[in-house]
Amino acid sequence: MKTAALKHHVKIAYGVDDDPECVSKEFGALVSGGLSPLGAIQAATVNAAELLGWTKDAGTIEAGKRADIVAVSGDPLADIGAMEHVVFVMIGGDVVKSELGRPK
Repeated sequence: MKTAALKHHVKIAYGVDDDPECVSKEFGALVSGGLSPLGAIQAATVNAAELLGWTKDAGTIEAGKRADIVAVSGDPLADIGAMEHVVFVMIGGDVVKSELGRPK
């Protein structure tokens, strides 16, 4: 069942005020609330950047934008739970976590 926000085409952005170890569970909550897995990922990327006025610097992977990237083990479009298994994190172009067999 779609939420009222989805029925009325309200742009949804990902975000929680919780321990960083729990943040990835928000993706599952968004999907449970009616978003597609792609829609949940877009809520954390494109939508969040747009709603914050940051589209010049963030929200998509493009030359000239901040290199804030995560990689997960699995296909989040097939199973949004894959977003709970982060194996690589890059913030501003610096690798801060890597379980991909390469040194940080």
